Amino acid sequence: MDKNKIYQQFLTFTKKDNILLEEPMKNHTSFKIGGPADILLMPKSIEEIQMAIQTCKKEKTPYFVMGNGSNLLVRDKGMRCVVIKIADNLNHVTFEDNKAIADAGILLSTLAKKILKKSLQGFEFASGIPGTLGGAITMNAGAYGGEMKDVVKSCRVLNEAGEILDLSLQELELGYRTSIVQTHNYIVLEVTMELMEGSYEEIKRITDDLTEKRTTKQPLHLPSAGSTFKRPPGYFAGKLIQDAGLKGAKVGGAQVSELHSGFIVNVGNATSKDVLSLIALIQKTVMEKFGVELHPEVRIVGEE
Repeated sequence: MDKNKIYQQFLTFTKKDNILLEEPMKNHTSFKIGGPADILLMPKSIEEIQMAIQTCKKEKTPYFVMGNGSNLLVRDKGMRCVVIKIADNLNHVTFEDNKAIADAGILLSTLAKKILKKSLQGFEFASGIPGTLGGAITMNAGAYGGEMKDVVKSCRVLNEAGEILDLSLQELELGYRTSIVQTHNYIVLEVTMELMEGSYEEIKRITDDLTEKRTTKQPLHLPSAGSTFKRPPGYFAGKLIQDAGLKGAKVGGAQVSELHSGFIVNVGNATSKDVLSLIALIQKTVMEKFGVELHPEVRIVGEE
């Protein structure tokens, strides 16, 4: 990969401030972990995303698309590719009656506040989920009985050929922490959600109640990537980990949260190696004690 050549080509369609070289990924993940990316691009528009991917394909350069980094564990050696971060710059939302049409880079917390102002209900479950709307669609994010598939009407995506597609809810194939976006390497650009008219006071009450549950039961004061493991059928990962005697277990700067055993937290300059070692310890112990296999919900990327 000729970093300078890619950099110069990116400068033909975006500003210098939007391109970072040898950028530590710990600055772009909620875990605060991760080595440098060769190039990190923060596009300002859909056209810039298209041009970035065209450039990468022409130069046979690998690329990786991320949102706000709230579900990522980047390995310590970093990422030998172009990282395209769709977050702060693509964050607009418009409303048409009971529909919200939002850019993929908008934070779920920001979107929830805007939806609340319109007295529209159905999105309360997502108000405290970290990350962007695009990331939430990619993994069909959910919490407290709600999932993105409950509110999505359609989605505009970019495929690997650089074509823009409009997908219906059915075509998105939203399942438990999966979607066609994952399986086909699509990039989410825009999402249309269908909500219901409601009472501002009631929606705010539900949102405040869920916020209180999160802040009292989840370790939001420490860097993490949210729930570390997917929910195994018939069980709760956090309870299995706690019952295995692993609450508070540490490897280096990584620790099983003492507040919620479903979270691994960064308690002091944790490395990805620390986290991966702790994940392996948890998986081994839970399998030995209960015969249940735990699969990471956190997305693990970067150079081995």
